Amino acid sequence: MDIVLALKALIMGLVEGFTEFLPISSTGHLVLAGSLLNFTGEKAKVFEIAIQGGAMVAVIWEFHKKIGEVLFGMFREARARRFALNVAVGFLPAAGLGFLFEHKIKAVLFAPLPVALAFIIGGLVILWVERRARDNPVAVRVQSVDDMTTLMR
Repeated sequence: MDIVLALKALIMGLVEGFTEFLPISSTGHLVLAGSLLNFTGEKAKVFEIAIQGGAMVAVIWEFHKKIGEVLFGMFREARARRFALNVAVGFLPAAGLGFLFEHKIKAVLFAPLPVALAFIIGGLVILWVERRARDNPVAVRVQSVDDMTTLMR
């Protein structure tokens, strides 16, 4: 057994585990951690697929009740339909762009520098939006994903 490889796998697993349920990019953190650990190449890609597959199972397990409510309530409840529509509105443009530009996205954006820059820029934007919302008493506030509409005011 390669102890160095096992330690790298442990660290990558911890990174995935700590970042999956936070509102940050677990994939981006895996890209950065893999680069810092020099854990790249085909073995790293297979590992990332496996570890993110496990993370998806964990997310489905955690939200299985909500998923079931939406799937079985879509034809009866407006709330479930609105949730499904919000997911589609958020997913379909990204899926379409991913399908059209998959190779370019992988070649350019799945590298440490663009990921780190995206984290920094994204963090600054979040800080700006939060400050602006705090200073604006009529800003739209969403307490739950069920409160969202497709076109927020």
